[in-house]
Amino acid sequence: MRLNHKKILVGITAGIAAYKAAILVRILMKEGAEVKVVMTPDAKDFITPLTLSTLSQNPVHWDFFDKHNGQWNSHVELGMWADLMVIAPLTANTLAKMTHGLCDNLLLATYLSCKSQVLIAPAMDLDMWEHPAIQDNMNILRDFGHHCMEPQEGFLASGLHGKGRMAEPELIVDRIVEIIHNTSFPYPPNSLRTPSKPLTGKQVMVTAGPTYEKLDSVRFIGNFSSGKMGFALSEYCAELGAQVHLVSGPTALTPQHPHITLYPVVSTAEMAEQCFTLFPSMDWTLMAAAVADFTPAEVSGIKWKKQTSKNHPIAITLKPTIDILEHLGSLKKKHQLLLGFALEDHNEKAHAQQKIARKNLDYIVLNSLNDPGAGFAVDTNAVTLIDKHLHEVVFPLEHKNIIAQQIVNHLLQCV
Repeated sequence: MRLNHKKILVGITAGIAAYKAAILVRILMKEGAEVKVVMTPDAKDFITPLTLSTLSQNPVHWDFFDKHNGQWNSHVELGMWADLMVIAPLTANTLAKMTHGLCDNLLLATYLSCKSQVLIAPAMDLDMWEHPAIQDNMNILRDFGHHCMEPQEGFLASGLHGKGRMAEPELIVDRIVEIIHNTSFPYPPNSLRTPSKPLTGKQVMVTAGPTYEKLDSVRFIGNFSSGKMGFALSEYCAELGAQVHLVSGPTALTPQHPHITLYPVVSTAEMAEQCFTLFPSMDWTLMAAAVADFTPAEVSGIKWKKQTSKNHPIAITLKPTIDILEHLGSLKKKHQLLLGFALEDHNEKAHAQQKIARKNLDYIVLNSLNDPGAGFAVDTNAVTLIDKHLHEVVFPLEHKNIIAQQIVNHLLQCV
């Protein structure tokens, strides 16, 4: 049983998917967990406390006190009791209240008192889920350090078809097992809201985004990197007190933290020059940029015209760009930490491990293009962090903000 003796607090809000909570509780019990349930008052219209109490073998609470005998249901004790709190389903209403600290029912009071990690499983109609207000609120909870099981596509209670169905209970339990057994977080989630400052006084360089290699006056060779992973690393390091030097290729992002200095570049050569200048005074260097490996041997000063090459295909000769990471590895001093990223699509671990030795890295973050939801141009990522001794830590699919926090927290735990 994967959750033997683990204490799981299940929160249920007033959505039609509340009927799935009974299945969730039953599977958790079969996995050996001790389960307690707290509901919003309106959730009782969708599933009865008697059903959940019978399945969990514990009383179910939905109000601050029993109106018949005055017994207080302590949200503080519930919040401190749990090894993990899962809220499934999570409605748009409760989501909004969680993001702004509203506390008008027992479930919200318990959530605000909770000391454990939190997993949320939203469920709502597809248009509600896609609304910018909902997505903004989701990003706030991700920034708190919460884990999210995004809704699935399918038929909805409205009769429409789309993304909005609560994740199936079996998948939620699998995710709970991953979170419970992932010991890479040295800080509890609540500390992610107001983190301590373990990087105070440290100089951190982060690279982000793509590099563009010019073909002519208007065209270039590039890639689909959005820069989101590098910017997330920058923001979190700055929150932890570091002075961050962000060297970024072309992206639509702008840094938000006052402790981040942005150095915009375009080409690999420009990024190399900036990194080589900054590196000697850095304590940490986190190289998340997707740097071009090749650049045109010749660049036209004017735009190539289609008609001139219509019957004569143009051959482009490429030459290797400078390996910025390998050069930094050759310069690295004993007190400096150097982390690289590797985006691979075959023989992933072998290639990543070779890069650690060849480039004198302390760590490498392996991205696999074979992992759904990971890589370029998405908000989520799934990575494996490998150190120079080839020890591995796997971070399952999560929002890139959370992946950034997990990576940095693990580095802090090990240095």
